[in-house]
Amino acid sequence: MQAVSGLNSSLAAGVLVCGSLLCAAPLRASDSAPGPLTPVAHSALVTLEVGRTPAGLVLRLRHTADDTPVSVTDLTVSVDGKSQLAMRRADGSWFVPLSNAVLADDRLEVVVAHDGIREVLSGRITVAGEGSAAARHTGGTASVLWDHKQMAWWILNITIVLIAAIAISRRLS
Repeated sequence: MQAVSGLNSSLAAGVLVCGSLLCAAPLRASDSAPGPLTPVAHSALVTLEVGRTPAGLVLRLRHTADDTPVSVTDLTVSVDGKSQLAMRRADGSWFVPLSNAVLADDRLEVVVAHDGIREVLSGRITVAGEGSAAARHTGGTASVLWDHKQMAWWILNITIVLIAAIAISRRLS
């Protein structure tokens, strides 16, 4: 069995490293900045607004009458019937990390306790069209990010196949 030359092995290693760096996008602090907050549900006392981030959702609860922040004592969140973790942020809003940040018309239910009252607010997550499967194919920021990630995977796969073909052809000759 012949060994692959040093140039080919270093080329293969470089391609693998570059491809993995392109395909794995790290979470940055700027990723937690929400898009525009959109009202999703309201009651006589509370309005629930939701904003999308690449890592999940940002929830803000305000009094319906005067638009002041609600003093929340307990909050539970479920997306399409699955319970989710909700973390209080410094500005009084809540962050819900989602492993699958692509939300297309999912059902959101929030149980909030405030001022001795427990309320259930529910609605559909349709925030500015971002992240939905339809928006991914029709254009916009989500489409650009998705297309580039797919492109990086294609380049990585084709490069691996070419390197394997070169290695096999050199072995046979």
